[in-house]
Amino acid sequence: MIDLLAWLLLWLPALAALVLLTELTAAQFAAKPLPMAGSPRTAIVVPAHDEADAIGATVAALRSAAAHARLLVVADNCGDATAALAHAAGAEVIERCDPALRGKGFALGFARDHLATEPPEIVVVVDADCSMDGAGLSRLAATAHAIGRPVQSTYVLRARPDLGAMVGLSGFAFLLRNLVRQRGLARLGAPALLTGSGMAFPWPAFEAAPLATDALAEDLHIGIELARQGRPPAYLPDVTTWSGPARRAATTIQRSRWEQGFLRTALAAAWPLLRSGRAPLVWLGLHCLVPPLALLVAAETLALIVLGGLIRLGATRLPLALLSLLVGLQLLMLLLSWARFGRAQISGLRLLLIPFYIAWKLPLYAAAALRPERRWIRTDRN
Repeated sequence: MIDLLAWLLLWLPALAALVLLTELTAAQFAAKPLPMAGSPRTAIVVPAHDEADAIGATVAALRSAAAHARLLVVADNCGDATAALAHAAGAEVIERCDPALRGKGFALGFARDHLATEPPEIVVVVDADCSMDGAGLSRLAATAHAIGRPVQSTYVLRARPDLGAMVGLSGFAFLLRNLVRQRGLARLGAPALLTGSGMAFPWPAFEAAPLATDALAEDLHIGIELARQGRPPAYLPDVTTWSGPARRAATTIQRSRWEQGFLRTALAAAWPLLRSGRAPLVWLGLHCLVPPLALLVAAETLALIVLGGLIRLGATRLPLALLSLLVGLQLLMLLLSWARFGRAQISGLRLLLIPFYIAWKLPLYAAAALRPERRWIRTDRN
């Protein structure tokens, strides 16, 4: 019975570690390049909630990057001058006021209804606090036009060492999810994850997407549903969308909201994806079984401690040895991924603070279990 208990305790953390290890390993190899085609008629949609401080600069930058695109700002439940400033900067502006239905998904649904009278070929979504490198926006639209599917750029946070180690480690975790694991999914032939900003949709996909959702991780939900419809998003690694990091207090709120949203959406989607029988969707389902990194490492550590205790009671050593091997290889690949992709995000010295980062995150998971968040909350960025 003790041996059976040890094997039962092993399988879930071992499966999550194996999936993450496979994705991190696959990420070290480039996926097949995506084609680009023409200059499609493009509408840029900027959902904005109380973004008066940034919206003028964002509109000016997008107008410069894509002068011929239709630029639509959705001033969503704003209590400031976002709408007026966006209009003054040269954007087409629509205002939405519905405090009962808050969140970016509803803003995107409102934009879709507005665009439907004269639909573009491609819709690009860029958050109001984001910017894109060079000709990235045009390349993103041309790729979505060529493949006829949604395309996600590399969405990462700018490095800000002055905001402290916890913010830096959170930014590195963000990079692992949005760059490294996206590369792994692409190399494995699985759908990309939609990560909220710097994403392009052919109009038929935008029209069919379940946009008006109150899911806390609405981008993940929309991407999974599009993949299940036969419109799997693709990842375009060489186009980058940048956002500024939040300060530590706001980062705590942001990570709590997103990780609760991820866990709810992923747990609901994993089994339908796994039983689909279609290899790309099956891998996406496996991806959904891997919890956020801090929670995964905490769970693995707890499993190792319990397995060690079971050995003292006479259990076989093999489950502990297998999990130790997987966790060791996983940590090795995380270090390799930092060395290759994350040096600009955080210094090697600050990686030593990862145990404190995990301890910082554990209360978020406890709060998620005791007082789950149901509301969309805007992140106050620096």
